[in-house]
Amino acid sequence: MFVNRIGIDLGTANILVFVPKKGVVINEPSVVAVSLDDNKILAVGSEAKEMLGKTPENIFASRPVKNGVIADYRITEAMIRYFINKVSGRVRLFKPEVIISVPAGITSTERRAVIDATIQAGAKSAYVVKEPILAAIGAGIPINTPSGNMIIDVGGGTSEVAIISLGGIVAFSSVRVGGDRLDQAISEYIKKKHSVAVGERNSEEIKIKIGSATLISEDVFIEVRGRDLVTGLPKTIKIGSNEITEAMQDELAEIVRAVKNVLQNTPPELSSDVIDRGMVLSGGGALLRNLDKLISQATGVPCYVADDPLLCVAKGTGAILNNLDMYKRSVISKNRK
Repeated sequence: MFVNRIGIDLGTANILVFVPKKGVVINEPSVVAVSLDDNKILAVGSEAKEMLGKTPENIFASRPVKNGVIADYRITEAMIRYFINKVSGRVRLFKPEVIISVPAGITSTERRAVIDATIQAGAKSAYVVKEPILAAIGAGIPINTPSGNMIIDVGGGTSEVAIISLGGIVAFSSVRVGGDRLDQAISEYIKKKHSVAVGERNSEEIKIKIGSATLISEDVFIEVRGRDLVTGLPKTIKIGSNEITEAMQDELAEIVRAVKNVLQNTPPELSSDVIDRGMVLSGGGALLRNLDKLISQATGVPCYVADDPLLCVAKGTGAILNNLDMYKRSVISKNRK
């Protein structure tokens, strides 16, 4: 298969790969399993996620991207190589050009690490674009107009809030709170309140099935299995949706604070646009029930969930790939080896 351009949403929780004319072809967890005996990579993506919390001493399954930036360079490079090979084949005549997403608050060193890892993984050249820009494009927001558009991208590791006008970021705030922190909060709550230890994957499952950002009138319950911290034996308990809302309060308050911070720093001319147009919520975290309602109530500004919020950044890379030459001159930080 001849693929000369690839877009990658390098997320903390998931990695999505976009190919022009095909759309999003890969959506897998950003997890890598490594054998500690010979330092060999055993599995990547969905297969590796199945191993989380279940590995013997000689196998380590981890997420090499933390809070939207590279925490383990070698493993991130191997993960990107795996996905590039999966899309374009191990044997190819030409190396692809790659667009890759990075957090808006990334440092120049962190940006360089992403570019180097992508090139080492087999890219001809790598271009990094800030996530809020990509999320806005993917959500169908006309970013090049002289008006204020507000995007709230809630990912696995970070939540990024930005006001975009004329193709650039006017005001932004980034907090290291996302889906992973919400999962941890649920796990800690169950440990403290019910004296039961539950794993990372179980916490995520609870959040997806019954989690809500606001209290609901008719509580929904789910059975949760874990290890009793008193007896050490397996135990099943019942947990309600409103308990999960209570567990996530501190983390959700941080996201709301970031939104308020950006609104407070927005020029008055753009503030009126935001009130008229509302705020757009994207990223996997946007799938949390009633998050848009919570933000609207806290700010007094309408908030809407984008279509396919999980795919917004990946779709944004696709739009840039289709107009790569134009974007090279405007919003992209270009680096080539």
